[in-house]
Order: sequence, then C-alpha cells, then structure tokens
Amino acid sequence: MDKSRKIIAVLAFVVFCTFTGFTLYKWMRFGTIDGGSIFFSFLALSYFFNWLNWGSHDGRGEKDELDRHIETQSAKIGYFVLMILAGIILFISEGVSNLNDIKNYPLLIVVGLTFVTLPVTEFIYSRKFK
Repeated sequence: MDKSRKIIAVLAFVVFCTFTGFTLYKWMRFGTIDGGSIFFSFLALSYFFNWLNWGSHDGRGEKDELDRHIETQSAKIGYFVLMILAGIILFISEGVSNLNDIKNYPLLIVVGLTFVTLPVTEFIYSRKFK
C-alpha cells in the first residue's frame, strides 16, 4: 500500500471514530441517540473497508478473476449475515419471541424482504441467460 492510500485509509478511520465517538458522547451525556451520526458512522466504516480492500471508496476498478470471486462470495455471505442480524434486531427491539406480538410492522416487513431479495434477484438475473 503506497503512502497516499495509507493516509486516506487512516483519515477514513478517523472520520469513523469521530462520528462514533460523537454518537456515544451524545448518548452518554444527554441520553439521546442521533440517527444521522449512526448512519454516517456506518458509511465511514464502509468507506474505510472498501479503501483497504480495493484502494477505492466505491470498490470499482480493474479486477481479476480472484477479485471478482471474492466480491461475489462476500456479497452472498454478507446478504445472509444481514438477514440474520435483521431478524435478531427485530426480536431484540420488540422484546418478544412470538411473531404475533410484534408491533413494529415496518421492521417486520424489512426482515421479511431479506428472505425474498436473493431468490427474486437470482430469478430475474437467470432469466437474462435463458
């Protein structure tokens, strides 16, 4: 990794730490949770990891066969991890174990959509080759 890539990666990590620290400070000091800070913390973290992995914030550029394989496999694994985490967050935030007791319908719909997104996408994409 050349010097400019290291500097940009460090800056992205510092931005992530700044947003996270600000969010934690507001939560500890004032008892409020700032949704914007949480969102931008995750955005900065994704920028940091894309920069570390691909040398670009959006992950674009010349990729060989191994890079494409890594990208494909990590996308599929990431999808399943996100599906599991969404389900866990749903049950923890609602504090229930029975689906009939859940009152946060938008989050329930998002969790349900995580189950159908991959099959529907694969179906649509496979139609392109048939």
